[in-house]
Amino acid sequence: MEQGELDQLETEQPLPASKGLDRWSADAIVALMHQEDLHAVQAVGQVLGTIAEAAEQVAAVIRAGGHIFYVGAGTSGRIGALDASEWHPTFGTPPDLVRPVIAGGQAALLTAMEAAEDDEGQGAADVMQAGLQPGDLVIGLSASGRSPYVLGALRAARHCHAQTVGIACNAHPALAACSDLVIAVQTGPEVLCGSTRLKAGTAQKLVLNMISTAAMVRLGKVYDNLMVDLVPTNQKLQRRVVRTLMQAAHLSAEEAEQLLQKAGGELKVALILAKTDASVPQARAALSQSDGQVRRAIEALQR
Repeated sequence: MEQGELDQLETEQPLPASKGLDRWSADAIVALMHQEDLHAVQAVGQVLGTIAEAAEQVAAVIRAGGHIFYVGAGTSGRIGALDASEWHPTFGTPPDLVRPVIAGGQAALLTAMEAAEDDEGQGAADVMQAGLQPGDLVIGLSASGRSPYVLGALRAARHCHAQTVGIACNAHPALAACSDLVIAVQTGPEVLCGSTRLKAGTAQKLVLNMISTAAMVRLGKVYDNLMVDLVPTNQKLQRRVVRTLMQAAHLSAEEAEQLLQKAGGELKVALILAKTDASVPQARAALSQSDGQVRRAIEALQR
């Protein structure tokens, strides 16, 4: 994309409503920003069907043994890394299941390395070095939809016979040419002209929240609306495991703790024990045969 085309992107235009912003009070600034954030939420609402399609695609890749890669530069890369970091503790996924790739490497998580965004070849090299294989899925994040680093990674993914999803915040993004599925959230001009860490960043975070959460629900990481595969790595999460069992099975804290001990600390197994007359081996076998889906395991044992 030429400079003139870049200048025409909606995310690069000044927002009429924020004209004269430098003379405004803090109250007025935050009120407008709040109003514009609501617009970002509404823009996400216009593409829910495509987001759901991406979630199903993520779930299918994981079922088949593939990995998920988030690729981005600047704010987009940091948002991808943030979402990726939450998969393991929240859903008990293997630590390397989702792999964030950011222009400039890990140092760019804390220090801006804007020039790295322009290196298409490095985007391709970095995603391959991260272990991309055929059958994996690369999700490219770019507010403009034309970051060369992200385009390079998406093109490398296609060459590798991996699947591709592009997420942008402008209509008709350039990454559409190298993405199997495109999520274009049209967030419009920013309160601070061109600062896509604002509405565009909010929209990208919302989209990744939806994709990862919906995919994990589809993969059996949730029972009812409760996390049942979380990794209890601290006191808060250890307590959450007990509370989850209490809520799901209507148990006292003492009953839940005893059942968890019987289940070897496995929340899913404890939940099946609470809902059926199964033994621990039977509960584990039913869970295995149900692909980790607690509800299906319970229903199979109750037949």
